[in-house]
Amino acid sequence: MRLMIYNMRYATGSGFKFHLPVPFGGFFRKTSRNLDALIRFFHQQQADVLGLVEIDAGSYRTGHRSQADIIARHLGKRPFCRSKYNRYSWWSRLPLMRKQANACLSGRRVVYERTHFFRRGVKRLVLELELENVVIFIVHLGLGRRCRQAQLADLARLVKRTSKPYLIAGDFNAFAGQAELRDFMDYLRLANANLDNAPTFPSRSPRWQLDFILHSPDIRVTHFEVARHVRFSDHLPLICDFEVQPVSAAASA
Repeated sequence: MRLMIYNMRYATGSGFKFHLPVPFGGFFRKTSRNLDALIRFFHQQQADVLGLVEIDAGSYRTGHRSQADIIARHLGKRPFCRSKYNRYSWWSRLPLMRKQANACLSGRRVVYERTHFFRRGVKRLVLELELENVVIFIVHLGLGRRCRQAQLADLARLVKRTSKPYLIAGDFNAFAGQAELRDFMDYLRLANANLDNAPTFPSRSPRWQLDFILHSPDIRVTHFEVARHVRFSDHLPLICDFEVQPVSAAASA
């Protein structure tokens, strides 16, 4: 199975032009051209599951159409998209912000979809996608380190209840890299699919590993790459091929 995780920055682009005519001005532009290019890239990669962080669920930038629905229609996948902010957050009352979301698009049969929220932080959303033999969690953690630690504690309690093999993927905003996640990974016996700790941010000159695909012991990664040539966002996409190991093989690993 192939999983891709990508912070796509709402398909607003990257580079010097993103900050014209004012810093971060690109956030407010229409996104159809960039989205078309992204869809072509996604189609080339043939991922079974796409975890997309920072996707527009239907603001004026997209002509009030959900990017998740548009991408899913082109790729023949099932979209699961939710706002990053829970309904009690004042961010969810702002027209543009309430359409800022995360999504999971699956070409495999979906058993169950669940939405969870951390107790702390502005971005609190956790998407849980249960497939026949694996569960995938999509996250986007907070910018503050203390907030991230609280969110990781919530996440550990959540995934500890999972009975199937699982992967946790997303933008962890961990500027200290894997070292910041050591206690979390040790507690759950997780491995990092990115064995070389290749950086994922910023996309034009990567310095930090902010994006991760972590997996339980009963997952065997057969291929992993950070797509260094992709410049649709300030993050780089992660591509991971994996197999679910039999119980006996996972126990002896």
